[in-house]
Amino acid sequence: MLPVTHYLAFQDGQIIFEEGSTDDSLYVVDYGAVELSKMAKGVKFVIEILQPGYIFGEMAFLSRIPRTATARAVGETSVGIIDRALLDQEYQNLSEQFQTIIETLVLRLQKTTDLLMNSKIDRIDS
Repeated sequence: MLPVTHYLAFQDGQIIFEEGSTDDSLYVVDYGAVELSKMAKGVKFVIEILQPGYIFGEMAFLSRIPRTATARAVGETSVGIIDRALLDQEYQNLSEQFQTIIETLVLRLQKTTDLLMNSKIDRIDS
C-alpha cells in the first residue's frame, strides 16, 4: 500500500499540475482518471490516460526536474499525495550507485519523450 498523506479532489478538466512547473509531489490516482499531455507548436499531444492505481509525477519527484507534462483530471477525480518524507527516507537508503541508475533512467525517459514529441512535431510540419 502506498503511503498517502492526503487526497485532493478535482472536477473534470481541472489541472493538477502544468508542464514546466516545479512542484515535485508524487501522486496516485484514487478514482477517476488523469490525462498526461504535452504542448508543442500550439498542439496538445496526449501521452496517456491514467486509471485508478497509477502513479504519476515520478520524474519530477525523483530527479527534481520541472514537470515534463501537464496532468489534467478526466471526470471527477481524486488523487492521493504520496508521503514525500517517507519516500525520501527510502530513497536515501539506496546505495549511491543505485540512486544514480534511477536518476539516469528518469533523464533518459525525459529525453526519449522529447524525441518522440519532436518526431510528432516534424510530421505536423511536413
